[in-house]
Amino acid sequence: MSKESYDHAAVEARWQEAWDDADVHRTPDEVEDPTYVLGMYPYPSGKLHMGHVRNYTITDAYARYRRMLGDDVLHPMGWDSFGLPAENAAKERDTNPRDWTFDCIDTMRDQMESMGFGYDWEREITTCKPEYYRWNQWLFRRFVEEGLAERRDADVNWCPDCETVLADEQVEGDDELCWRCGHPVEERELEQWFLQITEYADELLEDIDDLEGWPDSVRQMQRNWIGRQHGTELDFEVEGHGSVTAFTTRADTIHGATFFALAPDHPIAEELAEQDDAVHEFVEHEADPDGDEPNGVETDLVATNPVTGDEIPVYVADFVLSDVGTGALMAVPAHDERDHAFAEKMGIDIQPVIAPEPDEGEEPEAPDVSEEAYTDDGVLVNSGDYSGLDSETARQQITDDTEGAEHATQYRLRDWGISRQRYWGTPIPVVHCDDCGPVLVPEEDLPVELPEFVNTTGNPLDAAEEWKQTTCPDCGADATRETDTMDTFFDSSWYFLRYVSPDLSDAPFDLERANDWMPVDQYVGGIEHAVMHLLYSRFFTKVLADNEGLEHREPFSNLLAQGMVQLEGEKMSKSKGNVVSPQRIVEEYGADTARLFMMQAAQPERDFDWSEEGVKSTYRFLTRLKDTVETFDAEAADGDHDAVASYVADEIDAAVAVASDEYDELTFNEALREAQSLVRTLRQYRERGAVHAETFERGLSVAVRLLAPVAPHLAEELWSELGNDGFVAEAQWPAADADRQTVERRRNLVENTREDVRQIIDVAGIEDPERIDVVVTPEWKYDALGIAIESDADNLISELMQNGDIREQGDAAASYGQDLQQEREALTMTLDPDAEYEALEAAAWLVEREFEAPVDVVRAEAADDSVANKAEPGRPAIDIEE
Repeated sequence: MSKESYDHAAVEARWQEAWDDADVHRTPDEVEDPTYVLGMYPYPSGKLHMGHVRNYTITDAYARYRRMLGDDVLHPMGWDSFGLPAENAAKERDTNPRDWTFDCIDTMRDQMESMGFGYDWEREITTCKPEYYRWNQWLFRRFVEEGLAERRDADVNWCPDCETVLADEQVEGDDELCWRCGHPVEERELEQWFLQITEYADELLEDIDDLEGWPDSVRQMQRNWIGRQHGTELDFEVEGHGSVTAFTTRADTIHGATFFALAPDHPIAEELAEQDDAVHEFVEHEADPDGDEPNGVETDLVATNPVTGDEIPVYVADFVLSDVGTGALMAVPAHDERDHAFAEKMGIDIQPVIAPEPDEGEEPEAPDVSEEAYTDDGVLVNSGDYSGLDSETARQQITDDTEGAEHATQYRLRDWGISRQRYWGTPIPVVHCDDCGPVLVPEEDLPVELPEFVNTTGNPLDAAEEWKQTTCPDCGADATRETDTMDTFFDSSWYFLRYVSPDLSDAPFDLERANDWMPVDQYVGGIEHAVMHLLYSRFFTKVLADNEGLEHREPFSNLLAQGMVQLEGEKMSKSKGNVVSPQRIVEEYGADTARLFMMQAAQPERDFDWSEEGVKSTYRFLTRLKDTVETFDAEAADGDHDAVASYVADEIDAAVAVASDEYDELTFNEALREAQSLVRTLRQYRERGAVHAETFERGLSVAVRLLAPVAPHLAEELWSELGNDGFVAEAQWPAADADRQTVERRRNLVENTREDVRQIIDVAGIEDPERIDVVVTPEWKYDALGIAIESDADNLISELMQNGDIREQGDAAASYGQDLQQEREALTMTLDPDAEYEALEAAAWLVEREFEAPVDVVRAEAADDSVANKAEPGRPAIDIEE
């Protein structure tokens, strides 16, 4: 091997085998200090991509870190193995989804093992196996028994390309495209099974505030998706059609309602379409809810405002949606941007009734709404007896005063339709009997297993005649099986519970163990699941808490949504031909290189660009680290524990303090920067000459452990090389004799001092300095800084002069006091003079090394006053002799 490389393949194979032989990553069933670390399990598509590698390196690194801290760690892996892609792949290849899926799983498991991911493979779960989906069916029965599942006719989202129903959450974008294939989604009326997630809407919404370990963006996406709105339901009399209820959050604006609008599929609109050619043309051909601007058609109807008694025209408009509110709304163009745009287009009156809050003593003045709506709350104007009221009071009073009006709460969230017209999913455990209707399959007959795959159009289960024909569990008559299968998000809504007891045969999970392990301490996955998997999992967990004894009502304490791996600014994809193969990287550079490069490239939440040069640079670093360890000879080291050794010892403690904090926060890039910086410091120390053996060896030991969560194979190799027993994976995480704040103050002091020396040399044009004196701040300035930080006195200088030691400094104290007064808001504490002196004394070798000149660190009392008075806390004076 060249000096620029090492035999990574041999190292990685050796330690993967050793871990397996010793069951290093096995999770004990009985635990004292449990930490549950989990990455969203993958769909087995055939090969790992870089997104997978990044996601699972994050969880593996954190799990390894927590294990080294002494925690009992559960870090499992499984397969989200049902789903339409496998069915389509099987059709294309004239095979069956089961064989295709298990071939993909075998490939991906091998790749994961080659990456060194420390999973407890004894807990592996595969959702397409009957021993797993049996419990999907069992849970479905429980939902039905608790009144949380029902079958009903509904308008559903239908993807013609996938030939299946989609949940609202699976319809993406304004163009309403299938989340799987990107085909435009249609609306159909079908009889479907629904889980009543709306029963938990309030709790799902209110508990979001407690998810402090989740990204704000995900929490807000869930709030928006649940979409709770408090408002008023008001009955408008529509000519010839009786009372029509409209929901509004702005009852205070009702005096400004100048038209009434119906959704194109509102029953009245559909009735009008049969009688009125213009309405028919609009409803059938022109309505476009996703258009850039609102569109509609006027009808011959009028609606009566229940507060004012005014008659206003009725329109059918495509910006009104039947599944939002009631499908009918009072339109107030002066105070709603969408209504304003429609009114301008149709020539409808725009009447302002809300004015901005006036200055004290002045009357409210109606705003100019000719160009745009005024949408804020304010004070009512042009509103009869309600004029002068503020918006909030008016909403309450108008609702209370108006006959038939009621306070109401509405939600965007709809019940979760779980029926899918596909083969490769969990069969819904129901049979249909002409006499009994839908009947649940008895628990003792579960699982209802899938029949052999039939390659046909439409739903293959409809073609499985022998499987479909059965008898009714209640009356024994001939019956047919339900041929819909469950949405695969049903599988993933509770899979994290199955990991605690994957082989349990009499329940979906062991309740006692689940209560010990749950909630998941750290969950990692894509933000694209914010309103699908993550919302459904929260719903399941609450239902299981209410009905099965689960002690926790939220599944995931902390959530990290990892960023994408890109190439030249674009997401990697096969269609773009810009995919980097993880297998190639492992073969050329090793798994440790791939893992370390990705973890150091950016914070886990951020996207980052793949860089081949960055990979090579990472590999060179690992090679140098290996060389540094292997060429160290403790017996040959004969250096003293001098100031330089003290500096190195401080940097070892600093690296541990900072890296530990960053590992806790999952900011691996910062933690790894510390580890790599420590390695550079050790190499610089060795290049200087003789090293203090104990200090240097401790530095190597710490560096190896700090890197072990991310580069575990080489860390094991070097841990052994350093003469340690056991695995570094089971070693104790290093402890630091330093705190983060002190570390940062010391480092800022040293770096600022070095920068000041550079600047002075550069400005003065000094080519070969003879001597560099670094003068530490006098004690009285440190005292003055402390007083300034603590003081809230208006006259800081006066307060400073009350201190005798400071007052004795005369003009120097007055001048420094003025500086403190000006910088008062930005002042922070620094190291005290003794600690400052020791830190600079220890770091002097760095300055000497850089400028090839002797450096003296001098206390203020030993220096000339003209120099010492220039020194300040954290900013020593610099005196350079040419």
